Amino acid sequence: MLLNPFRDTLRRAGTSAFSTGSAIRLAGRPKIYTKTGDKGTSSLFTGERRPKDDEVFEALGTNDELSSSVGLAREYCLDQGSDVQGMVEQLEQIQCLLQDIGSNIATPRDSATAPRLARTEFDSDGQHVQDLENWIDTMDQELPPLTSFILPSGGKAAAALHVARSISRRTERRVVPLAQEQRVDKSVAIYLNRLSDYLFTCGRYAAMKAGRQEVLYKKPRAPRVKKNSPSVEE
Repeated sequence: MLLNPFRDTLRRAGTSAFSTGSAIRLAGRPKIYTKTGDKGTSSLFTGERRPKDDEVFEALGTNDELSSSVGLAREYCLDQGSDVQGMVEQLEQIQCLLQDIGSNIATPRDSATAPRLARTEFDSDGQHVQDLENWIDTMDQELPPLTSFILPSGGKAAAALHVARSISRRTERRVVPLAQEQRVDKSVAIYLNRLSDYLFTCGRYAAMKAGRQEVLYKKPRAPRVKKNSPSVEE
């Protein structure tokens, strides 16, 4: 289960955890592996088991990839220095929200109980999307206007942010069909859409702060064929 693997392990091991922020007290060290997925199925937050290639798990797995890629980009931003410190904090908040998105995806909106739906509702007031838009607008004020397509580039932090941006697009593609069928909150798809815009802007911003030039797209020229050149096969 991708919601909180450690907590899920604790529950199955028969141990208990106190409230958020409290120390977790274990009677014994639980094992990370449970073997419950050895037959090719896994469990949703509702307790329902489905094949691991189900589209819900595809969306969950891609969302997990997205969080990992954001985490990697965040580490490169930390290496870059204080000029992108605000971005580092934002990326950490985004990773936490991606955990919440995973909870939403793992709780089918068309079949879960009302308490579980309420517990896993995501961005009902649109505030998280608004935060992304505010961050985009703030960075965009410092960036030069785009006059051409750019290639993912501009240093390690910038390039990693572009990778995360492309995975955000893929996550959105996995989530949209579920949102259209009302199995995932539509706000999840909206957030992922805006997140890719944010990560694109972050990539440009990190490149600018690193003093790196963005690589512009240039249409490659076709090689010229010399007249009267000898044929390869003679």
